[in-house]
Amino acid sequence: MAETAQDLPMTSSTRVFAILNLFGEEHPIWHADEINEALGYTRATGYRYVKELVDAGFLRKASAGRYSLGPRIIELDFQLRRSDPVLLAAVPVADELAKQARLDAVLSTVFETRLVDTYRASADPALQFRYGRGRPRPLFQGAAPKVILAFMARAQLVKIYESCTADIAAAGLGTTWSEFRSRLTEIRNERFYWSRGELDTWLSGAAMPLFDADGDVAAALTLVGLNESMDKLGVERVKLLLERACEDIQASIAQGGLPHPLPEHV
Repeated sequence: MAETAQDLPMTSSTRVFAILNLFGEEHPIWHADEINEALGYTRATGYRYVKELVDAGFLRKASAGRYSLGPRIIELDFQLRRSDPVLLAAVPVADELAKQARLDAVLSTVFETRLVDTYRASADPALQFRYGRGRPRPLFQGAAPKVILAFMARAQLVKIYESCTADIAAAGLGTTWSEFRSRLTEIRNERFYWSRGELDTWLSGAAMPLFDADGDVAAALTLVGLNESMDKLGVERVKLLLERACEDIQASIAQGGLPHPLPEHV
């Protein structure tokens, strides 16, 4: 079968990496034919893309015709933990913040329409989260995504709104673009958001945004704990602790981050 216009080389890189987006907890292993069916690729094109990903280490053969994620992703994760300016600046501050507040301090970031935690400093190892480092979280529930969204550029928000209108309404963030934008403006003005039971009914979280060296929103720093623990500390105390931590992180980012990579366990 001849390739369609969608298979032309000028769009091949995007189409190759679209394959990686298929892999997740519910479907960690894919047959090449399943990939072609899911993405609408011709057999020849799909098999070529899979081979390219295997050759680059992004996929590895699990069995005949079936593939899982490959070791190159682990290698890139190792490099990220030793080179990302926001992560390098935030980790030691988050560790200290967790000790001071006796709550968990979590660093999160957004890409496309996903939010993921990149680091968690735990004050209570027994505290259980449904989500952890690298596991995608709902984009409109909890404190972290809201403070990030509030500082995103309008073009980014329009794209997110158009693709997630129903989820935004379900989260109580507005049933129209105007309502959504207005709600985010309120959060932006506060530069702070407190959530209670939005992800797990027994947990509360309070977050503030973090910015990269160019001033673009890059992440959120959140204090998370049992509802009663957060309530006992109080909004003003939590806000003050987060403000001081974010100021320290921003100062470190402005100076180029930390001089040395993070410890092996990070």
